[in-house]
Amino acid sequence: MNKTTEAIINQLSELILGKEEQIRLAVVCLLCKGHLLIEDLPGMGKTTLSHGLANVLGLSYQRVQFTSDLLPADITGSSVFNTQQQSFDFHPGPIFSQVLLADEINRASPKTQSALLEAMEERQVTVDGKTHPLPEPFFVIATQNPLHQSGTHPLPESQLDRFFLRISLGYPDEHAEKTLILGNNLQRQHLSELSCVLDLTALAVLQQTVVAVNLSDSVVQYIINLVNFTRYSGQFSDPLSPRASIALGLATRAYALTQGRDYALPDDVQAVFAAVAGHRLNISANELDDVVKGIFDNVAVVL
Repeated sequence: MNKTTEAIINQLSELILGKEEQIRLAVVCLLCKGHLLIEDLPGMGKTTLSHGLANVLGLSYQRVQFTSDLLPADITGSSVFNTQQQSFDFHPGPIFSQVLLADEINRASPKTQSALLEAMEERQVTVDGKTHPLPEPFFVIATQNPLHQSGTHPLPESQLDRFFLRISLGYPDEHAEKTLILGNNLQRQHLSELSCVLDLTALAVLQQTVVAVNLSDSVVQYIINLVNFTRYSGQFSDPLSPRASIALGLATRAYALTQGRDYALPDDVQAVFAAVAGHRLNISANELDDVVKGIFDNVAVVL
């Protein structure tokens, strides 16, 4: 088992009870240099997860509450005229952080959403014709409220795959909720007690190691068969693209790495498939488990 990734997961599991698999997927997303979308109700631990990840990795952290009146410049920054030097000075916005929590992203206007999504893709911000590179690593964790809630603007379907993975934390089990009620898990106190597990150099090495994990021909064929099912079964209006195939292969490798292996198994494909494919197939989080089970039942594992 990879000791470094396991140390990260163990620390965060003490912070967010009973959600080890979701935490592992968040780490997978970071190792793949992707961005994470969390769809859930308020109060499920999304902010704690993002802040905790930043703390255990020693990364700078900013949180932006997305609202209907939030402007693109409130995120990216703006140029302000300096009367003494008779020139414009750029004042960077909160997007210039290594971990950015875009909280309730679907409450912002489409224009502001687009500003963030473009920066996520290009990893730079252009203001008044001047380009400013974003920090490295640059990891966006965006939260999205269920779309039936009032005041929400759905993310553009064409831009949803800017998010590498989508997960839901879901309700805690009874044991975890009992611990929360009794106050035996003081999340904010534990946040400050988290120790940094690795430095930026070690994180970069770990990210580079992902592509060295072996994908056998049978695992690649299994990925292709799953993707083809979404394209040719007639069950999906938005089938998976080649970009999704690439993401599925990369996430499979990273998941295997977090399990301490330098080779991937079909089990690794199945472990990340819902998080990679769900938002790209435009399936709500509530329907996802049943749809994914149906796909797995129809596509045999390649041996």
